[in-house]
Amino acid sequence: MTTDIIDLRDPDFRREVLEAEEPVLVDFTAQWCGPCRAMKPALESLASEFKGRVKVTRLDVDDNLVTAQEYGIRSMPTLLFFKKGRVVGQIVGAIPRAKLASAFQQVL
Repeated sequence: MTTDIIDLRDPDFRREVLEAEEPVLVDFTAQWCGPCRAMKPALESLASEFKGRVKVTRLDVDDNLVTAQEYGIRSMPTLLFFKKGRVVGQIVGAIPRAKLASAFQQVL
């Protein structure tokens, strides 16, 4: 299945997120995280819906400790919205798709 979500690694973070022209959502996630898996379908559909307006990315915290530690990620899922290299929004924990869609709208 194709997805519009970009999988990030620590070395890509600056280029893909901090230097991005468009707003970026980073989904800090982990393979073992049940709530993260529960939110995956909503994130995938919103990534398609907002393609070209909001870049949606995913970062596995277990494989990318540097970035996770830099942003103080302690709970998964944690979603950070970035605009012009700065955090402009944060969601911790699983939320319904409607609330997530509203957060996408706010970042625009």
